[in-house]
Amino acid sequence: MVKIELRKDYILNRWVIIASERKKRPKEFKKIKTKKEGICYFCPGNENLTPKETGRIEKNNKWIIRWFPNKFPAVSHEGSPEIRCANKYFTYADAFGIHEVIVETPNHNKQLADLAENHIKEILKVYANRITELSKTAGTKYVLIFRNEGMEAGTSLIHSHTQLMTYNKIPALVEDEINASKAYGTCPYCEIINIEKNSYRRVFENNSFVSFTPYASRFNYEVWIFPKEHIRNIIEMNEKKLLDLASMLKKILLKLKEINLPYNFFLHYAPEGKDLHFHIEVCPRLATWAGFELATNATINSVSPEDAAKFYRGEE
Repeated sequence: MVKIELRKDYILNRWVIIASERKKRPKEFKKIKTKKEGICYFCPGNENLTPKETGRIEKNNKWIIRWFPNKFPAVSHEGSPEIRCANKYFTYADAFGIHEVIVETPNHNKQLADLAENHIKEILKVYANRITELSKTAGTKYVLIFRNEGMEAGTSLIHSHTQLMTYNKIPALVEDEINASKAYGTCPYCEIINIEKNSYRRVFENNSFVSFTPYASRFNYEVWIFPKEHIRNIIEMNEKKLLDLASMLKKILLKLKEINLPYNFFLHYAPEGKDLHFHIEVCPRLATWAGFELATNATINSVSPEDAAKFYRGEE
């Protein structure tokens, strides 16, 4: 008999039902890749098809990473970033911000998992650069960096890329993590890391980072990456730590590639003047959220984090 369990997030008031289909193995989740044909706006030679680039990294006089404004932005640097309230029920603001795309490689046939660790490290350095630079722009309270891979994860272009958006407020989930952490006096994630790196949910560990499948995982095969030190932001990391992060991220993404799982990942960091243990959440997108999730703001996960960790460790 499969055990069904209700679990709460470590510190947030967020709940998950773990209803494991233990007879279903990772290979049975394998997605069939579909390719879209046509002009790729991100390939070398098509630079004129994108907005004017903001920056690039070159090797042998050719770009290996470039970034530029999103041609179809979700936010705009027009209007006012001020959040206003017409009365106690109607709060609003202009969707004020900057939306950029980071093209991670000139190679159309490679995704992030396929790139060398040193190349991924350079991408992480671009993340840090954009957080540093865009945090200085008017109205910016947070720089959200996220990556979508696969149709189910919301990607519209196959060529490997990351997106970032500046936000005129701290995202609610980040605020919740900051406020929940405060209640413990010291950082709860520092303690959670030390517990989980020795638990059944452990995934990988290296000199600087620990990854594990969270106890109340919302997504099949969800995995979190934390620095062992209490680092607030990726901009605080030196070259060695960034390489360790690149190495761990690559190992996780290669496992997801084995079964072609679509995924999103995003960075959570502490905004200026706040305290939060930096981390990356990798969220594969296998299940469709339906009536229960929409009605309760809770999630049903059919793969237990303990079984998911076995998959990452190569035990299934």
